[in-house]
Amino acid sequence: MADDRLEILVITQDVPTVADRIGQACPAVRVHAAESAAALLDRAGQARAVMGLAQAITPEVVAAMPRLQWIQAFTTGIDPLLSLELPETVMITSARGIHGPQMSEMAFLHMLALARDLPRIVGNQQQQSWQRWPQRLLLGKTVVVAGIGAISEELARRCKAFGMHTVGISDARSSADSFDEIRPRRDLIASAAEADFLIVLTAYTPQTHHLINADVLDALRPDAFLINLARGPVVNEAALVGRLQSRRLGGAGLDVFDREPLAADSPLWRLDNVLITPHLGGMSDCYDEQLLPLVLDNLRAFAAGQYDQMHNRLSLAEIGVKA
Repeated sequence: MADDRLEILVITQDVPTVADRIGQACPAVRVHAAESAAALLDRAGQARAVMGLAQAITPEVVAAMPRLQWIQAFTTGIDPLLSLELPETVMITSARGIHGPQMSEMAFLHMLALARDLPRIVGNQQQQSWQRWPQRLLLGKTVVVAGIGAISEELARRCKAFGMHTVGISDARSSADSFDEIRPRRDLIASAAEADFLIVLTAYTPQTHHLINADVLDALRPDAFLINLARGPVVNEAALVGRLQSRRLGGAGLDVFDREPLAADSPLWRLDNVLITPHLGGMSDCYDEQLLPLVLDNLRAFAAGQYDQMHNRLSLAEIGVKA
């Protein structure tokens, strides 16, 4: 008997858990799962959907899917999909809304580590050196967040709990309860001049490439900190390195970079006013529990043809893909 179940591809590093959960929740779906897109190419011909981290969904697997109707990204940011040649009929859904806790906590890791000079503390511990100095508080400081979305709003709520003044930068939003102020993007430079912390959380698109440019960096005070949790190219990395080397900027917390992994010869590794984390912001110890309810809701809606019920559905025009 022919197997006429809906076929989907799932690219995941946790094949048993994810595939089993999907199979149990949606028995009418046939799941082909592997750790890489390349391992699924021979199963792609009949599949109508592919799921995985946006960067794991390759042009090769898309080209091998003539019946492709839907891409479910396991990430909030879907900029890697911009390079795919997708028909206008392909639906894209993201994992927007699940990353707020871990991204907010990563922002606080960077803010607290930079404000209190954690690298110096750790270095002193390793040298068995007992040094004390006044500790810089987050209380009363101004945090400017470039980009307002679900992650930024959760971060702003936590910043308010620490007694910080929150300023959001967005052309798409004019109000958000968690922000004290929202300003248009044209006010980014003026807002940077007021910031104790400038946190970058905007989506990466051609329009936001080098949004944080030399002019924005020059507006920051010498005791201010830049934290980038978005995508590397949103910040002009070369301009940032120069200002960190010359101490025209207090420091930077960087979770994302122009090229990843960060090259061994990058000057960023050697700067004592930089905190580097290897793109950990979206990761958590309960990621499957955060992600799978959304994915399963979308899969059920897709299988039933109820496309208007799918969460975080985006059009190609919205993400800048030219069909």
